[in-house]
Amino acid sequence: EVQLVESGGDSVEAGGSLRLSCLASGFTFGQAEMGWYRQGPGDSAECELVSSISADGSTYYADSVKGRFTISRDNTKNTVYLQMNTLKPEDTAVYHCAASPIPLLEYGFGTTCPPPRLQHWGQGTQVTVSS
Repeated sequence: EVQLVESGGDSVEAGGSLRLSCLASGFTFGQAEMGWYRQGPGDSAECELVSSISADGSTYYADSVKGRFTISRDNTKNTVYLQMNTLKPEDTAVYHCAASPIPLLEYGFGTTCPPPRLQHWGQGTQVTVSS
């Protein structure tokens, strides 16, 4: 059984930092693309792919987080991390970990979380940034 367990969410003030972790099990972690999605409050909020990292270490960042967030993975610990610096109130969201055998960008964009066809998804961790 595939499990993705996120941790590290918290309430912080604007300008602060957090590091999210996602511990994975039930699949060959080193061969999977891993990533972080977020969905803010509201029924029409976008399910945004924040960042992803491929099996070979190639990374993607949404424009909204470039230069502030860093994704990394430790294949010896089956864990993917998201270091979030210079946090802004608009970063407030539930952050979900995802795993995929194909690039996460191929699942497209929308308001449905998780995106259709994306099978491996964590329960999420809340990040709240106050101004």
